[in-house]
Amino acid sequence: MNADLGRTIVLWCPDWPVHAVRHELGIDPSAAIALIEGGLVFACSEGARRQGVLRGLKLREAQLRSPELIVHDYDAALDVRVFEPVVRRIEQIVPGVQVVRPGTLAMRARGPARYYGSEQAAASALLATTAELGLVDVGIGVADGPFAAEQAARATRAGTPATVEPAGSGAASAPPSVKIVAPGASAVFIAPLSVSLVADPRTTTLLNRLGVHTLGQFAALPEVDVRRRFGAAGAFAHDRASGREQARVLARTPPPEFEVEQHFEPPLDRIDQLAFAFRIGAEEFIQRMRAVRLVCTGLRVEIDDERGGHSSRSWLHPRWFTPADVIDRVRWQLQGAGTADTGLASPIVRLRVIPERVDSTGNHEEGLWGGAPDERVHHGLTRVQSMLGHDAVVTASVGGGRMLADRQVLVPWGDRAPAPARADDAPWPGSLPALAPASVFRDRLPVALLDARGAVVTIDDRGAISSPPERFAVGEALAATPTTRSRTRDGFGAAPVRAWAGPWPVVERWWDPEHAKRVHRFQIVDDDGCAWLLVRDAEGWWAEARYD
Repeated sequence: MNADLGRTIVLWCPDWPVHAVRHELGIDPSAAIALIEGGLVFACSEGARRQGVLRGLKLREAQLRSPELIVHDYDAALDVRVFEPVVRRIEQIVPGVQVVRPGTLAMRARGPARYYGSEQAAASALLATTAELGLVDVGIGVADGPFAAEQAARATRAGTPATVEPAGSGAASAPPSVKIVAPGASAVFIAPLSVSLVADPRTTTLLNRLGVHTLGQFAALPEVDVRRRFGAAGAFAHDRASGREQARVLARTPPPEFEVEQHFEPPLDRIDQLAFAFRIGAEEFIQRMRAVRLVCTGLRVEIDDERGGHSSRSWLHPRWFTPADVIDRVRWQLQGAGTADTGLASPIVRLRVIPERVDSTGNHEEGLWGGAPDERVHHGLTRVQSMLGHDAVVTASVGGGRMLADRQVLVPWGDRAPAPARADDAPWPGSLPALAPASVFRDRLPVALLDARGAVVTIDDRGAISSPPERFAVGEALAATPTTRSRTRDGFGAAPVRAWAGPWPVVERWWDPEHAKRVHRFQIVDDDGCAWLLVRDAEGWWAEARYD
């Protein structure tokens, strides 16, 4: 086989997950950032590493080493989404690109080297393209096979001098961000590297105990003995360590482009003007998917303003988006709580709409006898939402928490309920067991719980009541209803207590004295047989819910 067929160029963007978060949130590049997954540091910025933060550290340890550390959860979908424009721009100058992972691209070197004149010239063209995209800290490696080429790209970050030894290229030097390994020299180049780069942790531990620490030492072992002892996986790792990599670049098939991007010159500073200017783009966005029998059920709107600000938000739809729905989402994202004719703080220069969730039109066709039973409800709610705003129409879902009001989660119509910070199925010591009250007051009502002498019942530090309750009075907001008024003796007076139970303490954030919260629950039954759930805190008695 021709040796040129195995030559590979790898473009590597260091700390790509951190760069993606910076791009999305507009964080200062010099800030110390750490991305957390499973309570451990998944990736961190150069500024964080200078303060001692390393991959694999526990979150508490990382924050101890860097008090100014900015912490975010690792989002794999964000990595892919932010990297996609980079991939498409690279494909414009070098076809046949393989995405190894977000932040790392591999491509065959033969075609670009012939087109640009040499491997070094091709690498320089890639560097110029990434610089246009704002990626200045990029490493490019050229070697025999994707593995050796990636190690060459990573070697540029380690500060090793760039070497150029391609036969007949006539080049004598290369920029520090490019490292080119001569054909046939890949095995020598990777020989000093750790054997953990090709072997799993268990095999690496065994090889280290046998005195094999580098790829060169591993490659020196007889191939037959390696296959007999470590199987097919060991033989594959041995081929990599020996520079006999069989893997080749598998160019991806570019996905169809559905997203729509529009630039505004001059920039627009009014929401109604921008919505009007984007109406053709919204129709084009939907038409592109209809042409291949797809509908969009989730999209992302990205907006850039004249001052360099960036806004990005995902939107969902209970059915599928129409052009009018797309324009509504753009308008809602811009205006917030304002109106359609609101002026913007900074004029808008770019608007981009990207589909995040698509589905076949066959899954959304109307039934033989018409649409779904809730079709009229859907159109009615969507119409009201388009007139009043995104947050004006909400649906209820159940979340987690100790207090009943915490479990009420209101989600804008069409949006998926977010992953709750308080999981419904998590253990919640102190939470109210079933059966739950029928009426939960989002705004608690003041209550006076009185004993036989007319004094307010109190609860001491040991959780004991001062005296048994005999009467209680609810705030005017509830007492004014006819049902409640009939249950009191004098319209707005105190109703007798037939039975009571409690109190039960509920303690939240007991480990944080500044934000700790301690309340007591109390249940009573009035003279008419209606049960109430009361709460006692530092401010007094409150009605949290009612068992209708």
